[in-house]
Amino acid sequence: MGILRALYRDKPVVFLERFRRALRVEHLGCFAHLAARYEVRFYCDEVRRAGRAKAGRTRVRNKRYAALQQLIKGGEYFSDEQMRAREPLLYEQYIGQYLSEEELLALGSQAQAGPCSLSGVLMDSYQEQVLQLRLHIQQEQEHACMEEEEEEDDDEGQCGEGSSSASDSWVPDTEEKAFLREEFTSRMHQRFLDGKDRDFDYSEVDENPEFDNLDIVTRDEEERYFDGEESEEAEEMEAE
Repeated sequence: MGILRALYRDKPVVFLERFRRALRVEHLGCFAHLAARYEVRFYCDEVRRAGRAKAGRTRVRNKRYAALQQLIKGGEYFSDEQMRAREPLLYEQYIGQYLSEEELLALGSQAQAGPCSLSGVLMDSYQEQVLQLRLHIQQEQEHACMEEEEEEDDDEGQCGEGSSSASDSWVPDTEEKAFLREEFTSRMHQRFLDGKDRDFDYSEVDENPEFDNLDIVTRDEEERYFDGEESEEAEEMEAE
């Protein structure tokens, strides 16, 4: 800390240039006495732009969190069926491969419940074929990535193969299945917040003033999101 104080005291312009990414708008008053210098104005404008961009990202994230709560209460968007349709490989890794025969039969019975028509059956069959195709493509992509990693280090590849065969024989108990389901659902929630749901129209949330009620966002959630951003800024500062 003493080194930083000395740098600011003796070379404030160098301090501003080096650590501007970690500064906030409220810190710029410390450089007001140097405002006549072009480079100081340039770096201060950069800090202000970054501050506005961060405020915009925070506002969008809060809106998406509000929308997330509504979708969770709605019960459809984050149902097993729809989450599996959006991310079939992730669902298979966390839930699908561990379903018992009884659970699979129960899911099949639920899918067949309700009014039954030829068009409905054909549509369900077509959607399942599309889902299975997406799952196959994702599995092939993952397998290709794993092969590339194994080629980079043969020894690690052999160790990974052993651990993979061990994991294939592992059967989670009821408590472990519940934990996996919770982890899968949490990851799907995070994907929504990160804007990664390809078929979702985020403009209906990001540009909707009805989601501007920030009171619904708890302080714990705010700190979790903002701490992540601040840690990235700190890492960039240390790298410089």
